[in-house]
Amino acid sequence: MNPARRRIIFAGIAGALLLGLARVLEGPSRPDSAATWGVRGSALSADGADVMRVIAPAILAGALPTEPGARRRALDDTLAGIATAIEGLPPIARDEIGSLFALLAWAPLRWALGGSLASLHAMTVADADALLESLRESRWSKKRAAYDALHQITFAAWYANPVSWPAIGYPGPPVLS
Repeated sequence: MNPARRRIIFAGIAGALLLGLARVLEGPSRPDSAATWGVRGSALSADGADVMRVIAPAILAGALPTEPGARRRALDDTLAGIATAIEGLPPIARDEIGSLFALLAWAPLRWALGGSLASLHAMTVADADALLESLRESRWSKKRAAYDALHQITFAAWYANPVSWPAIGYPGPPVLS
């Protein structure tokens, strides 16, 4: 057997093992997160909803309500705001953010990008913080750009919501008569 053929066979076997390992590490299949979190039919994919459900509390640390019901409503509103923000992006930007969500939703790539192999549903705020810090402090400009995108879209959605305004002393837009 020639060396080129062996490399192709080895690459195929290695790829199959990697995909199998990724499936095992990801755990059981997840529910339809987008439907669960009220963003069905929006520009925010199920992967995007999963990723942002984990990352938004780390980015908004200290700004979210502490009472569990109010916290969940605030996160749901933030996810809806993120979906609205994504809908307003040009198609190429929507594709890029969708690709970022898909990358972060897959455990092996999430580990390569930020060191976390935990399933998205098992990640803590500390895990998300570590992932974000890894992206923010990276020498690779693409990883820093990923951090910036996650950060900006989360803050845009959060501060566009009137619920967040009293905490920063913003009285709201002026009333035009």
